[in-house]
Amino acid sequence: MPDDERRSTPHPSAPPEPAELGELTDDAITGSFRILQRKHGHRYSLDDVITAFVAARAMPGAKRCLDLGTGIGSVLLMLAYKLPDARFAVVEAQTNSFRLLQDNVARNDLSARVELVNGDLRDAVGLSPLDGVFELVTGTPPYVPPGQATPSTDAQRAYARQEYRGGVESYLSAAAPVLAAEGKLVVCADARFPERVVGFGRSVGLSVIDRLEIIPRADAKAPLFSVFTLMHTHAASALFVHEPPREASWVARNADGARSQAYLDLRAFFGLAARF
Repeated sequence: MPDDERRSTPHPSAPPEPAELGELTDDAITGSFRILQRKHGHRYSLDDVITAFVAARAMPGAKRCLDLGTGIGSVLLMLAYKLPDARFAVVEAQTNSFRLLQDNVARNDLSARVELVNGDLRDAVGLSPLDGVFELVTGTPPYVPPGQATPSTDAQRAYARQEYRGGVESYLSAAAPVLAAEGKLVVCADARFPERVVGFGRSVGLSVIDRLEIIPRADAKAPLFSVFTLMHTHAASALFVHEPPREASWVARNADGARSQAYLDLRAFFGLAARF
């Protein structure tokens, strides 16, 4: 089967798309933006919030940004809030997520700043709105290879978790050709397998300059996931002359289960009131 046909054909393990979105909720995502999401479908999560947080701090002056596999637009909305002078291109293939993405862009008056692409991120380089380069590229890939876990019976949830259209390697491959010479790529990934980012990134000319381990609770034995920041290897090498790649951790809850100060600071970063 030709590659373009393979990409347009649903994965054989994927459940069918529901015809209706079902019940929606209307939630605050930043101090001024709101997000529509399915009550019983895929909903934005800590992966999205931390990825947007790291990205906004990594490139606070970015003017041209790309979000790969943008889903319903959660990372986009948070970055658009923090980077008010930036313009965005976003790519999403899943039907119901793209429907909500369109609504979320329009209702938050972002249409003039956002170019929407309904397509497979593995074809990103060939899509006309993505011509040129981007100072900041972001992505929150699914973590689970098909066959390693029972997928959700809901297509939107299944595509958000299962690597039906590729995992983090596909995101790195799509980002490398369109990342500006001094630009930064921020992606989240399974903390158990950092080599999927580190090793594969190296194969496409990208090097990790920062890794943030997300700890669900202070007494947890392992990270929940990691957020990696990468640059082109030549640019990263220049940085490493002065400072090696950084590794840090971020804790969501204290050992007693209460929200950590870091969590409360994260909400404040996006203009939301503290919530315990």
